[in-house]
Amino acid sequence: KAIVVLKDDMHADELELINFSRERIAKYKCPTSVDFTDVLPRNASGKLLKKDLRSSYWQDYERAVN
Repeated sequence: KAIVVLKDDMHADELELINFSRERIAKYKCPTSVDFTDVLPRNASGKLLKKDLRSSYWQDYERAVN
């Protein structure tokens, strides 16, 4: 899974990004799906809040991976 924020003047679709990554990184590291979002959750010092990012994907499960 890749979660992507596109710049205002950029455009891409899921297949383009997956193919782009296949050309540049090992196959086992490539995303098999892509979600687009407007903003990534960050703390006050700018670090990515992975727990907040993952929470929407685990809301229907009793136990979540954090």
